[in-house]
Amino acid sequence: LVEIAYHDNAEEELKASNLYPPLDGGALREKIAESYGVTPSEVIVTNGSDEVLNFIFKAFCSKTRPAAFADITYGFYSVFAEINGVPYVEIPLKDDFSLDPADYIGISKNIFIANPNAPTGRAIGRDEIEKIAASNPDNVVAIDEAYVDFGGETALPLIKKYKNLIVVRTFSKSRALAGARVGYAFADPELISDLYRIIYSTNPYNISRADLAMALGAIEDSAYTERLCKDIIAARDHTQKALGELGFTVIESSANFIFARPGKIEARELYLKLKDAGILIRYFDKPRIKDWLRITVGSLEQMQQLMLAIKNILLTEEAR
Repeated sequence: LVEIAYHDNAEEELKASNLYPPLDGGALREKIAESYGVTPSEVIVTNGSDEVLNFIFKAFCSKTRPAAFADITYGFYSVFAEINGVPYVEIPLKDDFSLDPADYIGISKNIFIANPNAPTGRAIGRDEIEKIAASNPDNVVAIDEAYVDFGGETALPLIKKYKNLIVVRTFSKSRALAGARVGYAFADPELISDLYRIIYSTNPYNISRADLAMALGAIEDSAYTERLCKDIIAARDHTQKALGELGFTVIESSANFIFARPGKIEARELYLKLKDAGILIRYFDKPRIKDWLRITVGSLEQMQQLMLAIKNILLTEEAR
């Protein structure tokens, strides 16, 4: 962890723990801007991407400015809407769990889209996001790109063109720093300024010095991130093929997880049997996806262990 994630001055930062961290992310904010070809005024650094998502609801949504997002997507969108007293509509995904951009054209609501989506792993292209942003000029369009580095197409270049667009990122996924709790977002400076006003009035010192140092080290070690993403994609593709050979219906994923429907055993039963075997996957007890499982992709060795466990479970079921 020290070799991979900590910035060179991490030890100095820890020694300075008696001092408050910088108000705006300090050197990390500047490094993010430099790395992605934007200005610091177009970047906000937050305590995980959940914080900035919550602040987007808080800053730009209200009882008269409702939100819209998919019926099957990141579960915290509805939570953030409800705790902030924001009315919202859930727009159904298509039968194949793909998002139809036409459903968001000109709807005059603040829009939240996870791209790639969770838990399905499906993604839409930048051109489709542009149509949505262009058709809702008086509303914020937030694109949650937590998983974009595993195969999605970023909407980041569009923030220069559309002042209503916010692109949200995190260090938790492709940069493997879920424990550090660092997120960030890109947008027009006016939107970023509005979001910082909320931080300054609620939790101005929102990221610890140690977490800032780890995130700075991670973004400077781009080779490690690229290697990690490449390994995850390879393990994902291998597992998708293996699941298909066992009769699973598998949605082609652009994320670091797989959304699959077992063909020879009920999803909940497989989830419970894997749990008994010490392997955790995700099961959602919701009507549209109760027959599906979300499988996080780890190392190739871990995925091979998963497949061996699934095969043993299926063999046991067939023997009954």
